[in-house]
Amino acid sequence: MADFRHETDRLVLRDWREEDWPRFWELTNTPRVMRWLGGVASEATMAAARGRLEGYCAKFGHTFWVLERKDDGDHLSGEMLGFCGLKRANVEGSPVFDMVEIGWRMREDSWGRGYAKEAATACLDLAFDRFGAETVIALTLDGNAASWGLMRRLGMTRREDLDYIDDNWPAEFNPNIVHLITAQEWAQRSDG
Repeated sequence: MADFRHETDRLVLRDWREEDWPRFWELTNTPRVMRWLGGVASEATMAAARGRLEGYCAKFGHTFWVLERKDDGDHLSGEMLGFCGLKRANVEGSPVFDMVEIGWRMREDSWGRGYAKEAATACLDLAFDRFGAETVIALTLDGNAASWGLMRRLGMTRREDLDYIDDNWPAEFNPNIVHLITAQEWAQRSDG
């Protein structure tokens, strides 16, 4: 899916460009942003993450896209805010393997302004309307109240039966807790 671009009232979701990667890591590879994501990433971890994100786009036509603020006079006008988008859950053997997963990562000075919800809403619309998903999951850790709070505000339901241990991460980053929403639930929410 070449040249993906999707706009909301305040935001742009778009494909990655070569020049995006240094800025993305500068903005998001901080102790506070990465607190629930394994801690500040090493060069090898950053390279692996980039490879995965580019691979999702090539294989599925969607990924965690670059998220930018539209140019409108706000102090973050035209700025990269982080990413938001869709991928396939990739922990083999987990109960959610290969399900469509929504995710986001935002720079600190954009927190609390509704950007993640606006971008995630657009991504859920895309998941169900453009990519034909039947369900979408989101993953977080129990301590990350901001993340699971947004999942609930999006209408997602906590699914303890789908929680799992990811052996790629130490104990403090487990278990992965799962929230889920179906296409029907999203349509009813959007219609209401």
